[in-house]
Amino acid sequence: MTLADFVDSTVKDIDSRLAELRLEVTKLEAARSALVGSRRGPGRPRASNGASAPQRSTRRASRPRGRRGGNTRANQALDLVRETPGITIPQIAEALKIEPNYLYRVMPKLVQDGQVRREGQGWHPAGNAATSPPE
Repeated sequence: MTLADFVDSTVKDIDSRLAELRLEVTKLEAARSALVGSRRGPGRPRASNGASAPQRSTRRASRPRGRRGGNTRANQALDLVRETPGITIPQIAEALKIEPNYLYRVMPKLVQDGQVRREGQGWHPAGNAATSPPE
């Protein structure tokens, strides 16, 4: 087998595998769409038989189970920024014992709310955030 034959054969194998993967991606996307469209809250897929699961009387209707609500992490991050101006997201994550990727969503919201500002990699209380009491 020549090098050219080997390359042609390998390219055909790769193209064949890519076609299989594209089909698999299409199926997975369809399944995901079906699941996301029928969600009844975090981690709560619709019952497989079409009937809804019985509600427990102890469950609170105001918020999904496992959620604290009230922007708890955002408030904790804001407190850390007030205590340590210039703190970075990895440092905040380490202090809160959470993954930093969550903070990359939380911190821009605090900027929009006028609570913090960013200077380089560090975060600082916004002008009015340093004087306003925590909520």
